[in-house]
Amino acid sequence: MTSDSLIRALPDLVICVRRDGLVLALNAGEALSELKPAADSVGKNIREIWPEAVAELVKQLTRKVIATRSTAEARFKLQRSNYEVRASAQGPDRAICVIRPAVDALAETVEATVERLAPQIDRRGFLLRFKESVAMASLRETPLAVAIVHIEGIADIAQAIAPKVSEQLMTAAVLRLSAGTGAQGIAQSAWYLGQLSDTLLALVIESADHQIIEACVEHVCASLAEPVALAGDLYHLTPSAGIALLGQDTSSARGLLDRARAAVNEARRDGGGQIRFFTDTLGLKSLARLDIARELQGAITSREIQLRYAGRHDLATGQLVARVAYLRWQHPLRGDIRPNDFLRIAQTTGLGTTLSREAMKWLQDDYSAHRVQSGADVHVSFGALRHHLAHEDFTSDLEHLLAQAVIAPERLEVRISASHLGVRPAADFRPLAAAGVRVIVDEVGREPLALDWLAKAPVYGLQLDRGLVLESRRSPVAHRLCQAHVAIATALGLVPVCAGVDDEEQREAMIRIGCKQGAGDLFRPAAI
Repeated sequence: MTSDSLIRALPDLVICVRRDGLVLALNAGEALSELKPAADSVGKNIREIWPEAVAELVKQLTRKVIATRSTAEARFKLQRSNYEVRASAQGPDRAICVIRPAVDALAETVEATVERLAPQIDRRGFLLRFKESVAMASLRETPLAVAIVHIEGIADIAQAIAPKVSEQLMTAAVLRLSAGTGAQGIAQSAWYLGQLSDTLLALVIESADHQIIEACVEHVCASLAEPVALAGDLYHLTPSAGIALLGQDTSSARGLLDRARAAVNEARRDGGGQIRFFTDTLGLKSLARLDIARELQGAITSREIQLRYAGRHDLATGQLVARVAYLRWQHPLRGDIRPNDFLRIAQTTGLGTTLSREAMKWLQDDYSAHRVQSGADVHVSFGALRHHLAHEDFTSDLEHLLAQAVIAPERLEVRISASHLGVRPAADFRPLAAAGVRVIVDEVGREPLALDWLAKAPVYGLQLDRGLVLESRRSPVAHRLCQAHVAIATALGLVPVCAGVDDEEQREAMIRIGCKQGAGDLFRPAAI
């Protein structure tokens, strides 16, 4: 899912510089060995730590963004390497500068590495062949199956690094697969591969035997999951697959693709990296989701949806610092409905703002009990839904909540997903922060951070995504991503927070990389 280059797409070097060139804080990335400042560079002038040309460029850029209260970019070359620097004003006399390898230089390197590779599969040609295969199989009454494989990570690489890199990566993965051996139990001539989109592959298999089909799809997914080396970097992709059978599930080419897509979407909902056959149950699940959409408004009104709380603690001392609220729906017939299921429906049906506003009221109703159980100094944390965050009345809703004088401003924390940072101007949070409200950026690590927004917003802390923290136990790349985001938080003067602290070993690991607060199963007894 991630790679060393994806880490390099994060800021390799973040430095806070005063107008006169004095270094106030920095995060020295490993990849920028030519520019890496010494550990004692804080408190020195940039002219003392970098070549004169680089120092002068950074200084001029810093003065420009401070004067205009804006963001500016520039490029420079040092020895044989090209770099880009982005500066953002932070207050009246300082700026945050991010320096990284130039993205187009990386793309050119990758393109040169794979320039001898054949072009990607012709999508139109594959669809014509697929329709012909379905027609012939129906005519001859021979078995046929289609599997759609979704490649997680391709879209992240396109966004974080460059689209050309992701295209070349997909080409390399497909060509390696085409050059490999067939799966056990089925001849390579009995299946062929095509590309439907930037993230979707289609596998057509001449068989109706579930075991043979599954073995073939597992073979393809295992090949795609192997690291792909491009330009000296290793990229890790996560394939999920959905399978549909001609005759059993549908009798048309379009129907096969639709049902295979439904199956792969279910595989992704189950956590990714899975293989699912289409069944009538998937159709029933779709109907169930329609029922959930119809019942959602009543569930909000009757408070079937409620807030549950987990404790966030100081990792060093174990002291409780916040009660973190999460939405849960205990349906009288369906049981516990996963938040991902009903929150997605709430957003698409226009009920996201309504649910988020009601949750603020519930937060207020629960607060008195929290003060008795946890003490007056513990914060209560509220996660704003995207549509509410984008609504013109969001800040006034928060102000109205504080005006009730139940929750003191200095005890309220608002969590914003990292993927939603651009939804609302950073300046809107300044009056709230001035009153004492904390803003936490949540789910950090799922996609690149909006550093321009962070540089302008009064953010208190960054919270690492639970999935990334858990993956860091087995993946050195994920561990380095955690380190990179903690370094960003530290360089910006923010508190590094993490989810997924499930045992003492993970707590110690997070403390070592600089995390200050954490939540997870280790602290489960403190949750309510």
